[in-house]
Amino acid sequence: MKTGNLWEIFCRVIDNYGDIGVCWRLAVGLAGHGQRVRLWVDDASALDWMAPEGAPGVEVKPWAQSLQIADLHIGDILVETFGCEIAPEFVAAYKNRMASTGQKPLWLNLEYLTAEGFAERSHGLPSPVMAGLGAGLTKHFFYPGFSAATGGLLREHDLLERQSRFDRPDWLRQRGIEFRGERLVSLFCYEPPALGELLDRLSSDPCPTRLLVTAGRATAAVKACVDQRNHSLPPWNARGNLSFSYLPALRQRDFDCLLWACDLNFVRGEDSLVRALWADKPFVWQIYPQRDDAHHHKLEAFLNRLKAPPSLRVFHRVWNGVSQAVLPALDLTQWQQTVTAARKLQLEQDDLVTRIIRFASKNR
Repeated sequence: MKTGNLWEIFCRVIDNYGDIGVCWRLAVGLAGHGQRVRLWVDDASALDWMAPEGAPGVEVKPWAQSLQIADLHIGDILVETFGCEIAPEFVAAYKNRMASTGQKPLWLNLEYLTAEGFAERSHGLPSPVMAGLGAGLTKHFFYPGFSAATGGLLREHDLLERQSRFDRPDWLRQRGIEFRGERLVSLFCYEPPALGELLDRLSSDPCPTRLLVTAGRATAAVKACVDQRNHSLPPWNARGNLSFSYLPALRQRDFDCLLWACDLNFVRGEDSLVRALWADKPFVWQIYPQRDDAHHHKLEAFLNRLKAPPSLRVFHRVWNGVSQAVLPALDLTQWQQTVTAARKLQLEQDDLVTRIIRFASKNR
């Protein structure tokens, strides 16, 4: 496929920035491979702090209820992300353009990341559009995943080189964090039921710990938990073994640095899970909760893919509210070995952008 195709990526921001985070990384990755990208977003405000510098080759467009497309040159490839539905008039214009140019259309449905078996079975499958303005077109499912039979994981071409140059003390110093050799733990979470138990565990641990708390829901959850303990159990952190640094909203690249800087990372959602894997540090994942507890199966599938040891499995289940057991002890040595082995296997595979460009070349 010759370079310079125009990709139209559509994204709806739900509530936790993961959708737009993944879409932005995809858009930047495609542009880095010589593609042109228009990213249609219903709420692009998160990009003001997530990627304030923008990216060459990526144009961000507002996705309003009704798109003004009369004078718009429709792109070559449509990508609807995470089940969002592209405006019918846009699909009709795309269909007409492909018919007039004689080009084969390509309409991709980028799905959520999962380690479940259906991702391999469904990846790449066609789905004919039978009704509406897009009737006659065909969507293809594109599933990110952890095996060669899926769409892979997002990974920048310069990631390992950037990671090798990372200066932890300098990065921390620039953020006003006085690092004295204590254990560093990052916290990016929703409201995990075992948060209070974790704080108690860290405060009573003889190893001093600094908790680097991300902005938003994690900060609100931690402050509420600390206030409750200060009120009901004033001596809970009397020795001061647990200290806190509350962080501002971070650019995507600074979030990577946060994970590289820490000895243990608590992450949530899809984008940060992948970043935690690339960071090559022990991590605990809080999965986005779904109806009927469907996320429980998704969590188990990931733990199986990770080949997680028993302690890490139990910790994940308690952290996600699947189990009411007590949090097990932190076994960072064994968890580190697990993550390093899993990361090595993923680095041996092509990244998602390479695979999606290859898929487009094959199917257009």
